[in-house]
Amino acid sequence: MHLPPVMLATADAAEQAETLAKARAFADPLIAGETLDTGENILVHADAVAAILADIGGSVAMQAASYLVYACPHLNKPEEVIAKAFGPNLAQLAMQTNQLVHVQRLSRAAESKTQGADNTPLSPQLQTENVRKMLLAFSRDLRVVMLRLASRLQTLRHFAATKLPVPSALASESLQVFAPLANRLGIWQIKWEMEDLSFRFLEPATYKEIARLLDEKRAERERYMVELRQRLQQALASQGIKASVEGRPKHIYSIVRKMRGKSLAFDRVFDIRALRVVVPSVADCYQVLSWVHEHFAPIAEEFDDYIAKPKANGYQSLHTVVRDVDGGPIEVQIRTLAMHEHAEHGVAAHWAYKEAGAKGYAGISANSEYDTKIAVLRQLLAWERDLSGAAQQGNAQSKGLFDDRIYVLTPEAAVVELPQGATPIDFAYTVHTNLGHRCRGAKVDGVMVPLSTPLANGQTVEITAIKEGGPSRDWLNPELAYLASPRARAKVRAWFNAQISEETISRGREAVEKLLQRLGRTVIRLEDLASQLGFKSADGLFEVVGKDEYSLRNIEVLLNPPEPALQPDEYFQKKFKGAVARKSPSGVLVVGVDSLLTQLSRCCKPAPPDAISGFVTRGKGVSIHRQDCSNFRELASRHGERVIDVRWGEHKGADASVYPVDVAVEAFDRQGLLRDISEVFAKEKMNVIGVQTQSVKGTAWMTFTVEISDAVTLNKVLGSVRGVKGVRAARRR
Repeated sequence: MHLPPVMLATADAAEQAETLAKARAFADPLIAGETLDTGENILVHADAVAAILADIGGSVAMQAASYLVYACPHLNKPEEVIAKAFGPNLAQLAMQTNQLVHVQRLSRAAESKTQGADNTPLSPQLQTENVRKMLLAFSRDLRVVMLRLASRLQTLRHFAATKLPVPSALASESLQVFAPLANRLGIWQIKWEMEDLSFRFLEPATYKEIARLLDEKRAERERYMVELRQRLQQALASQGIKASVEGRPKHIYSIVRKMRGKSLAFDRVFDIRALRVVVPSVADCYQVLSWVHEHFAPIAEEFDDYIAKPKANGYQSLHTVVRDVDGGPIEVQIRTLAMHEHAEHGVAAHWAYKEAGAKGYAGISANSEYDTKIAVLRQLLAWERDLSGAAQQGNAQSKGLFDDRIYVLTPEAAVVELPQGATPIDFAYTVHTNLGHRCRGAKVDGVMVPLSTPLANGQTVEITAIKEGGPSRDWLNPELAYLASPRARAKVRAWFNAQISEETISRGREAVEKLLQRLGRTVIRLEDLASQLGFKSADGLFEVVGKDEYSLRNIEVLLNPPEPALQPDEYFQKKFKGAVARKSPSGVLVVGVDSLLTQLSRCCKPAPPDAISGFVTRGKGVSIHRQDCSNFRELASRHGERVIDVRWGEHKGADASVYPVDVAVEAFDRQGLLRDISEVFAKEKMNVIGVQTQSVKGTAWMTFTVEISDAVTLNKVLGSVRGVKGVRAARRR
């Protein structure tokens, strides 16, 4: 048997009324004797919130949730209990809203002492934006936002009625977070009242002054506006347009914003006298506009056509400002009844989850699929004016606009933005770099968790840190998932790089200081010494010495310069008179005599076919250097006359010579690393005549001295060394 539509509607209404009464009866014994932190009785507050929601067109489910939200803290398993009594949809709505109530309470309590990254105080604007982002990230269900808006409006009304002192953080949050949300949803009725009440609490003197100015000529102004309304209504009726003409409410906060934003005096604000005309159709809107502009002088720059170009949140209306015969400004707003409903109640005017039937707001099906963050955020941010059909429904369960970000709280309730999948270590580095380095444990919502635990929206994170220390290398291992933030990973790498640099500098400092002690020059300032050697700082000198890239002989030569050299002509006449090219025992062809002594320098260890040059030393013959050797370049720049041409001789068969060269290897330290690298040299039949190793924080630094016949062969072997597991770099020094 099928019931007529009227009977179905009556049955639905009765069922909804029963649900609302049942929710109130369920919560009554739990909250009737309880009060909020504002001092308001919770049951009275819930009654008022339900009334506000009903007034703006909110669904019965929302009204019922206004009671269930406050029952949650009094139940052992609130979601399970409420789901059994009212269904999972209402249970989820109540739980999410209750969580937001808790977050907002914490944020208000901590706003004055909030600090951000690097211990700098968070600006009110940044904290406000973070709280707004958190609201958006939490609100997977649009009804949660509407419940919070209605609850906050009732809280402001309570303070206004009781004249109790209002916490500035609450009033500020209402003005900067909740009112803008109401604006994005287009719920002007809540927006205007919330703005006026918040402003009244934040700046009572300014509020009273504007209210006084509005009252001064109220009677005269209202009498004129009554006459103007009657005249306009009669004129429109004579043209067959059924119009409702009313005065527009004067919102004090709006007036103050205009005065401050445009530096206007009170009498220069155009919307002190204002009319609103509501007509049946869009064509009627433009006909009314034509009549107004014919009978009054329009101010062209004050005209806005929000019908042709709606605001981002869907608001539509014609706005114009005209002057009367006395030159006084009058604002006129013209809209259809549907536009007016949307302007007053926004999404609530179109939205009722169960009541809407198959089609909900903007043509989207009012089922659980719509209760996803992507749809909610599109409404809240007004990024898309219309949500159309199945394509949007299909995307509703896909990635949301903020699904790559989460928002968590510090113990002081500061909001911290993190990437999706972030861990407590990411959180610690976001709060402060030093806190990240010293992080050793974490509590999430008061419970100890592993440092690799992914965080979720709204959680409170507390870091346990040691007084001194640094990060673990395990944090950089992607398989262990300790870090999700590239910024945090970069900070960990920077710490380890700094440690390696410090070790190198310390090693170089020790070598330089030992040399100075041996030379008896300990009183010299290290910064002055570095400057004389061409370095910007002492640490710069220590670093290259610690890396074996700079010879201590340069320092010795600087501090104890040799005796003045003979003039070039005289020197070579004595040493090389009648000399011919001869091959030395080192396998190098030089210009000299039979007894000429040559030696391969230990600083760069040349080997064929390296480009080489000779340097005539005092008493030690000719020292053979690679031409790219930094020590040779330094000597040549000081004593160019002592540089001679040399080249490699030819060695064949059993006469072939071998040359010692140094190979530097950097690798992740592990068991068996030295053995594996040595096996590579053995396989290539290279004799290893010396090894130096050092391990710093899990990184092995090794120097192998091997004998080779030529450098070309060595380059091939280095490729094999780089292929050993764990080796990051292998190069000839």
